[in-house]
Amino acid sequence: MKTPGRGTGSNVVGRYERLERRYEPDGWTEEAPSAPLRTQTTLEVPRRVISYNRSPDLPFDRSINPYRGCEHGCSYCFARPSHAWLGMSAGLDFETRLIARPEAPEVLKRELRHKAYTPRTIAIGTNTDPYQPIEKQHQITRDILKVLRAFRHPVGIVTKGALIERDIDILADMARDGLVRVGISVTTLDADLARKLEPRAPSPQRRLEMIRRLSAAGIDVRIMTSPMIPGLTDHELEGLLRAGRDAGAIAASWVMLRLPLEVAPLFKAWLAEHYPDRAGRVMGHVRDMHGGKDYDAEWGRRMRGEGPYAQIIAQRFEAAVRRLGFAKGLPALRTDLFRPPAQSGDQLSLFDAA
Repeated sequence: MKTPGRGTGSNVVGRYERLERRYEPDGWTEEAPSAPLRTQTTLEVPRRVISYNRSPDLPFDRSINPYRGCEHGCSYCFARPSHAWLGMSAGLDFETRLIARPEAPEVLKRELRHKAYTPRTIAIGTNTDPYQPIEKQHQITRDILKVLRAFRHPVGIVTKGALIERDIDILADMARDGLVRVGISVTTLDADLARKLEPRAPSPQRRLEMIRRLSAAGIDVRIMTSPMIPGLTDHELEGLLRAGRDAGAIAASWVMLRLPLEVAPLFKAWLAEHYPDRAGRVMGHVRDMHGGKDYDAEWGRRMRGEGPYAQIIAQRFEAAVRRLGFAKGLPALRTDLFRPPAQSGDQLSLFDAA
């Protein structure tokens, strides 16, 4: 069933649930068109906000997610299965039943002040977008950035959300001290395809404008041509990189389409609805890169795949990066400036008061 303004029409229950609900037409009346679903937001008080990982595939070992679920509704989003941990669906629930964590900035302060804490770059936006529409109301991401700026702590941000421009004042301050870097994800330059793939995210041209404005403010920006969808967006690789470079991005990256757990059937249903003539070719390439499966979660393979097709994409990317003059490697963000700010009751503040 189509759901206006959403990335999927499915709301199959999460993999941990024992029971499933289905609505079947009774045949007495014509099925009415589904009404637009409204986004619901509930609040959560976290005990901790910094999540740690040991994945060799990732360039960071810690991250913060201000929100659970994402209203952008990207049909391919690899984070959808995380909603199953909450007893909800990776489909429409992930897009419409969101969780905000307004206490996260205060919890973060406590974690950063812990005696055993050692600073390393914190990634924001690795699971769900920190600048999705509900950030305009809750401003959790902005408050987290205020904390990180006060502690002079490095942060890397990944987003599609134009609301990041609101925080250029904070980001520009941090950029001057080598404390921030931003990645802007641009999946396609085709506005019609983008609207189907990412129904509530900004248009491709709007994201390129984000790169321009951030770069103009002195903030290092990387264009992320992710995910690269074989047989659907892969032909745009060089064009995406050129557009990002022209907008001011100084670095680039790519990740192949990932379809873990519930994402595979959701994405295949999306393909069947929007691009039935290409569905076989797209999934054929995906399986060729993952040993005949829709997805291979093995480290070292899950982000890029393997085999001839994956190698061709990697070679095209490397050639384009060299030709366009992107930086091969950026210097690490600074950790030597980290210092918890003085607070009421600190011994140092007593001396200062005297």
